[in-house]
Amino acid sequence: MTLWQRWLGAAALGLTALSALAAPAAEFPTRPITLIVPNAPGGAVDILARLLSDKLQARLGQNIIVLYKPGAGTVLGTDVVARAEPDGHTLGMVVTSHVINPSLRTNMPFDTQKDLAGVSLLASSQIVITASPELGARTLPDILALAKADPQRISYASPGSGSSMHMAGELLKGMAGVEMMHVPFKGAGPAYPEVISGRVSLLIDPLFSSLPHIQSGRLVPVAVTGPKRDPALPDVPTVAEVLPGFDVQSVFGVVAPAGTPPATLDTLSQAFGAVLAMPDIQARLAQIGMTPIGTTPKAFDAYIREEIAKWAPVVKQSGAQVDG
Repeated sequence: MTLWQRWLGAAALGLTALSALAAPAAEFPTRPITLIVPNAPGGAVDILARLLSDKLQARLGQNIIVLYKPGAGTVLGTDVVARAEPDGHTLGMVVTSHVINPSLRTNMPFDTQKDLAGVSLLASSQIVITASPELGARTLPDILALAKADPQRISYASPGSGSSMHMAGELLKGMAGVEMMHVPFKGAGPAYPEVISGRVSLLIDPLFSSLPHIQSGRLVPVAVTGPKRDPALPDVPTVAEVLPGFDVQSVFGVVAPAGTPPATLDTLSQAFGAVLAMPDIQARLAQIGMTPIGTTPKAFDAYIREEIAKWAPVVKQSGAQVDG
């Protein structure tokens, strides 16, 4: 059983337990809560933040103010959270780069584990590897065979250096023992025409973003990177069916400043868990390709520690490094 499967199993129990817990304590919150999104508006993390904040306002009895602080691979926004008063009224959304940045960035302004406290791992979403129709190869074994025969042949695009999609490509290279050239873009939007045209061989991006291009035939789905096939593409295999143990997904969570009282963290975790368990929220998440999770603060802290350790050797092997 993979680490991710163990987390999902625990999370399924966690959602049920969290939704059944008592209402938030009367002493918290005492004023509006600021939820910092460390990405630009319009992406998956923004959609999730706004979807949950609407329900959290009713649950917690205070307004939830969504504030955007994009920059430096999510570091800028998360730094604001790390420096905030540890009273639970400033929270931050985090994504997979949260556990990659400690190994990738040489001058982090905060310590990911010491300066921040987990609230809850909220959701996951599938990543898909797609190929240009111009490439000819339509399966992962065929693509890996091309890469082995000609190390200069295959290139792959990602939404940026250090993203979970970039690291998925590097993990694939390492486990398969092949060379593929990484072509980073500033976001996935500019990458699509390059891959569709065949100027870049592959694209690694979230499934919900790639699905319209797959359905139109502009991109060929090769494999999903999570531990199980995705219901949206049941005929598309996982990478793990070729390379056992391969498991990469985009994840979304919430953190607070270190020193936030445990009771406050529990109140927040319970509130997020209750919202994630709502049928209408689960239905909406399914529409955008997300699987709700919901964990305790301690479980999310443990997950962060394990994922930082998992990605450190992958980052080192890739040679990727970002100053600041």
